[in-house]
Amino acid sequence: MKASKAETVRKYGTEIDRIVRTVRKWITENDNPPSNEEILSRCEDEFFGSEISLNTSSHETVMIIDSLRKRLEGRYGILTGLLDDSNINEIMVNGPDRIYVEREKTLMRVDDAFTSCEELEEMIRMFASDVHREINEANPIVDARLPSGFRVNGVLKNIALNGPILTIRKFREKEIEMDELVGCASLSRECAEDLAALVRSGYNVFISGGTSSGKTTFLNALTAYIGPNERVITIEDSAELVISHIENKVQMECRAANSIGKGEVSMTQLIRTSLRMRPDRIIVYTLSVYHASNTTYCVI
Repeated sequence: MKASKAETVRKYGTEIDRIVRTVRKWITENDNPPSNEEILSRCEDEFFGSEISLNTSSHETVMIIDSLRKRLEGRYGILTGLLDDSNINEIMVNGPDRIYVEREKTLMRVDDAFTSCEELEEMIRMFASDVHREINEANPIVDARLPSGFRVNGVLKNIALNGPILTIRKFREKEIEMDELVGCASLSRECAEDLAALVRSGYNVFISGGTSSGKTTFLNALTAYIGPNERVITIEDSAELVISHIENKVQMECRAANSIGKGEVSMTQLIRTSLRMRPDRIIVYTLSVYHASNTTYCVI
């Protein structure tokens, strides 16, 4: 029985890491950035020049070279293709050798793996550095929004028993509108019309639900009923809301403390300061319950 790609990567992880380091050094020393074809050719030269090439089957050889290529051609290594796949909504990495994705509402395992906990933790640190966050043993959790809009949560192995954990949630470029929710029977037309009337009238609305239950999607659909001339303040743990039809808007995001416990900006602070910004609407998007008399939406 042929070995899976995940098994092959874990078996030859040390040698894969060595070749990746060697080729990366060659890339940085090159005066002109090499093409993907040149990188692949260099990977092949390094692999066939190593001792393990004498002991691997043709099937394992193909998988190892593909693993080398993925690690060197894209910034996010073996996750690059998953991040670029528009049909994937979420990426879940449970330790170095268990990668899952949600594709069209179905969870499935990906036949691939990181070579070690160290490689996975380096990937988590890369995501954190993209948004100027720090993650280390003293601060082993990072929760951030990438410039692409993807939400990233990473946990290092010192508090995750089955190895480092990385979860990436992707969001649609075009948000679902209320008519689409009605069309797929998520709610009735009468319910949508009642909700629209509540929003237009300025009622407080609370939306709650479990993970991936559609809170953000539903809230984005509801905001379409806010008048275009209103002033809207959004306050979020991690910015995810898209309110494109409002020009007069302020978007604020909480900030975690740095490595020495300084610089935290809490939800309570942002709610307090938002009341002094002359809001018509305040939209609070959080994982905890906060109290604010003017809160138009509070997502729990």
